[in-house]
Amino acid sequence: MPKTIKTTTLRDNFATASALVGGDQFLVITKNGRPVSALVDINYFEDLLTITNPKIIESVKEARTSKKRYTHEEVFGDLA
Repeated sequence: MPKTIKTTTLRDNFATASALVGGDQFLVITKNGRPVSALVDINYFEDLLTITNPKIIESVKEARTSKKRYTHEEVFGDLA
């Protein structure tokens, strides 16, 4: 169950509340008892943006149905 925080509590305790956010941990912000938004780690937010991008979703679908296999060298090259 995600943790929740009232808007007024968040306003008065932002530093403490933001310290609770990290990785996949987030806070659901409520107003009048209803969820209105969330406070999330920036990396988690960027991941959410990425996985909702239609181009990326199509690319993943295409990759899952493809029979093509890549070698380690083809994927990573000379990263040593």
